[in-house]
This record gives sequence, structure tokens and C-alpha cells, in this order.
Amino acid sequence: MELKYIPEVKRAKKFDIRDAARIAIAFVFILGVMWYVSVYASGIENKTLLIVAAIFGGYMAMNIGANDVANNVGPAVGSGALTMMGAIIVAAIFEAAGALIAGADVVGTIRKGIIDPNLIANTRVFIWIMLAALLAGAIWLNLATAMGAPVSTTHSIVGGVMGAGIAAAGFGMVNWPTMGKIAASWVISPVLGGLIAALFLYIIKKNVIFQEKKIEAAKKWVPIYISIMSWAFASYLIVKGLKHIVKVPLPLAIIIGFGIAVLIFFFVKPLIAKKAQSLANERESINILFTIPLIFSAALLSFAHGANDVANAVGPLAGISDAIMSGEFAKKAPIPFWVMLVGALGISIGLALYGPKLIRKVGSEITELDQIRAFCIALAAAITVIVASALGLPVSSTHIAVGGVFGVGFLREYLLRLEEKEKKTEEELVEEFKEAHLEKEMEKLQEYERALESLGDLKKADPFVVKALIEKINREKEVIAKLEHGEIKLTKIEKKALKAVKKYELVKRSALKMIVAAWLITVPAAAILAAMIYFMIRGILLP
Repeated sequence: MELKYIPEVKRAKKFDIRDAARIAIAFVFILGVMWYVSVYASGIENKTLLIVAAIFGGYMAMNIGANDVANNVGPAVGSGALTMMGAIIVAAIFEAAGALIAGADVVGTIRKGIIDPNLIANTRVFIWIMLAALLAGAIWLNLATAMGAPVSTTHSIVGGVMGAGIAAAGFGMVNWPTMGKIAASWVISPVLGGLIAALFLYIIKKNVIFQEKKIEAAKKWVPIYISIMSWAFASYLIVKGLKHIVKVPLPLAIIIGFGIAVLIFFFVKPLIAKKAQSLANERESINILFTIPLIFSAALLSFAHGANDVANAVGPLAGISDAIMSGEFAKKAPIPFWVMLVGALGISIGLALYGPKLIRKVGSEITELDQIRAFCIALAAAITVIVASALGLPVSSTHIAVGGVFGVGFLREYLLRLEEKEKKTEEELVEEFKEAHLEKEMEKLQEYERALESLGDLKKADPFVVKALIEKINREKEVIAKLEHGEIKLTKIEKKALKAVKKYELVKRSALKMIVAAWLITVPAAAILAAMIYFMIRGILLP
């Protein structure tokens, strides 16, 4: 492991010129947003309020780029298919393109119907709710990024709207059945993503990696896997990424995706066969065949994320803008081009400035990834969204991708238990520890005996020294006798070694616990923050 990845080194790192430059660039972006909106909103009665909302929106967009986008490109970077700089460029271009080309014309201002708009007293209260939700979601994403926890942007906004709504009109404003579905997605998303990623990894291992003639197997199966990925992504983009341009029913999208997959199969099959001729019959060669499809998957995931999630994230800003301009609020509001531009640029800037931390977390700090494993994660993300859409289940793209990372890691642990025959058993390891302890105690005994002999005439020697040496010799003889009878007390390091034999840990457990905890508290944390911010805004703006 490189020195820069050691936790103690990272904790000791000081604030330097690069950190100052990042803050300066982010500040310049916010100033640019302020200037543009001040010109755009000249002559509007609530100009200042719209400028404040735009600042919150830009801050939110940067935090989305720093946190949420990592899930699309993290596996590609962790596997080595893309460099960090390459991933940032690809993600920034395709996120912005997805937002600006296929982004929504309108957006739900009351996120997913979680609060009852009939209980909102007036437009002023609605604006306060949206301001509080936007800022709370942004702050929570900022905190999560600082902790290194990939969390859901949608859940952050949902929590913000819920908390501000409760602050404005009480718990009766919340649609609790809808919140129940969102809570269920905390389990559904990562489990589905993990299972599908693990399933495809197992299939690839069985059909290709575990075969004696790997290259011949790859010629047969890799074009099929790439076609399946094409099918999944084509259907995914039609259903999610392009739904704001043209609405296509899911069954038809799947049929169209299958047609595209067939064409891609006949296109890539000869290319794979030609490439495979120059490769050695080993696993690393198979990884090479998945590199280009993996880069395409990162780009397509980024495009779909930009088209689908960016509009949702800037929904509160669009709602505030519509309410200020029209003097009324509605369940749905048009998204002005400048709002979408703030979202697209903010995400790209946030990704470039602060995205690498979460990209590394997802790509290399949870479990080790190669191109094959990363390919399975990307494929699982697309398939899970399609399956969830067919079943009407709410899922989070963040949870799916991270669940896929854990899925392939845990599958590797399971297969390692089955495959590694050369690993020592627990009993063999304990016997080794016992022999090491016995040898150590024998050396101590011999040392004490030599010390006693060196005193010469014991009657003339210091009686306290003689007594202490004799006690030590007797104590060592007792310890040796216990060891010879099988009694052994293991050190902390030895206990950890035994646990490693039992677990074959290839997934970082501390990362698992931290990420799951962050997922569980995202909605309530954003809700509490939003409620506090709502009361602050109301206190400032009330006459």
C-alpha cells in the first residue's frame, strides 16, 4: 500500500496551497452564480431571495459532484481502466451533457410526494421550505464527503424536504407510506446491486477464469457479456436517461435494447477474437478485454445520472424560482436553463475539486477491484434500475453501485474459503503459536539459569538477586509445563491472525460499517438540519 493511503499519514496531512486553491475556485463559482442571477433577476421584487437560493443551489451541485458522481466512475478508476484525471474528465463531460441535453423540462417541487402541498400556508412558507431543504441537503452531502461516505443525493433532498415540512406544519404534513418505501430502498438498492454484481462475477469466473483454456473461453463468452451490458445500458438510458426527451414504455425499451445488443454482439465478436490472439492464457489477459466496455459504462452511467438525478437535485431551486416569478407554487415547476446550467457546472466543478476522495473510497478502499469486477458492478447498476422500475421499487443509484462493490468483495471471500487449500487451518496456526511461545520461554529460562551460574558462589552473592533469579526460573518452568500440556494464551496479534484464517477478509469492515451508518442517518440527519434552518430563515425573514 502506498504511503499516501495510510490512515495515519492522511490524518497528519496539513492544509496546503492546493486546499486553498480548491476553496478559491469554489468561491469563484459561487460568485459567478451570484453575478449571473443578479443580472437575470434585475427588476424582480424578491431578487435577493432568488440570489440566496441560487447560492444554495450551486453549493448543492458542487457537493453532488464531490459525492454522488464517484459511484459512476469509482470502479473504473479502482480497476485501472481509467486514470483519476481521465475519470474526472469523462464524468464531467457526460454528467453535464446528460443534464443539459436530456435533463427534465419540469421537476417535482415536492420531492416524490413526501409532504402534502395543501398544508403549506402560502408561497412564502413554500420558499422557506425549499431553501431549508436545499441547504440542509448540501450541508449533509458536504459532511458525508468529508467523512468519506458515499450517500444518496435524492435521500438527502428527501430528508431536507421532510424536515422543513414538519417544521412548517407538523408531522401530519408527511406522507409516511411514501417515506416507508424510501426507507425500504435502503435495503433493496444495495442488496439487489450486490447480488446481481456477485452473480455476474461468479458466472464470468466459472465460464472463463476457472477454465484451463481461458482465451478460447473468452472468445466465446466475452462478446456475450458485452452484449448483455449493451442491452442493460440501452434499456437503462431509454427508460431513465432519455425519458425527458421521449417517454418509452419499459417493455418496448427492453425490446429496443435487445436489438441494439444483437448488433453490438456481431460488431465486437471479431474484434475480441482478433485481440485475444495476441494475449497470454492468464487472468490478466481477460481483464484487458473488459477495459474499453468499462470506460463506456462509466460514461453512460454519468450521462444517465446527469439526465435523471441533476434535475431532482436542483428541483428545490427550480421551485423557488417559479414561485418567485409567478407568485404561486405548484407540485411541478419548469426548470429554467440557468438552473440546469448551475447544476451541470456545479457538479463538474465539485467533481474536479473534491471528487477524488470518494472515487478512491468506492474504487479501491472497500475491496480490491480489477476490470472484470468493475464491469460486473457497472452491469449490476444498470440491471438493478431496470428490475426496480419493472417492480415499481424506489432505488438509489448510489446504494446500488456501492452494494455492487460489497457484493463482488464478499463473493471473493466466499470463493477464497472454498479454493485456498494451502491456507493453514486454525489448529495448525495454534500449534505454530504454541511452538513459538515455547521456544521464547525456553530462551528466557536459559538466560536466567546462565545469570544464576554467573554469580558463582551463591552464598556470597546478593541474596535478593539470587532469590529473584530463582523465582523467575521457577516461573518459567511452570509456563513451559503449561505450554507442553497445551495451555496457551494468545497475543492480540495472534488472535487477529486466527480471525483472518476464519474470515479471509477481502472487504474492509470499517468501511462497511461507516457507509451503512451514513445511509441510515442520511434522511433523519438532513431532516433535522432542514428543520433548524427553516426556523432560522423564518426568524430572519418574518417582520
